[in-house]
Amino acid sequence: MLPEATPPPPPADSRSSSDSADDESTGRRREFAALLGEFRRTAVLVPLGEDEAPLVGEYGGVRWIYAFSDEAALSRFAVAKADGARERTYRTVLGARLLDAAVPAAGVPCGVALDVGSGGDGVLFPPVAGIVPDGAAVDVEDGERPR
Repeated sequence: MLPEATPPPPPADSRSSSDSADDESTGRRREFAALLGEFRRTAVLVPLGEDEAPLVGEYGGVRWIYAFSDEAALSRFAVAKADGARERTYRTVLGARLLDAAVPAAGVPCGVALDVGSGGDGVLFPPVAGIVPDGAAVDVEDGERPR
C-alpha cells in the first residue's frame, strides 16, 4: 500500500491571513516592549498637584499618573485642560521609578499615562504583568503570573 500523498507546501509568498495577523501582533508587541524599555530608562516630567503629590486622573477604574517627555508636552496638556496660564511645578523622575515604586504605592489599580493631551502621541502603561510589579498588576491573582 502506498503512503497517502501530502500536499506540497504553499509557495513562500502565499501566507494565510492568520499568519499575517500573528506577525503583525508580534511586531506590535515588540514595538511596545521597545517603547516600554525606553520609557523605563528615560527621565520624564511628573506634574505635581497642590499637595505636591503627582498629578493623576481616573479613567476606567484605574488611576493614571501623568508623565511627560518634555516641557512642550506638559504645556500642551495644561492648555488642553484649560490650565495653560497656571504655573505648573513638576519633578523629573525615571520612568522605571514610576512603574516600580509610584504605581505600587498608590494602593489602587494605577498606571502611567505618558504625554496625554499631546495630539495622539500619548502612550498608556497599564497596571498589568510585565509593565508593573506583579503585586500591583490587576491581571495577577494569588501571586501567579498569567500565561
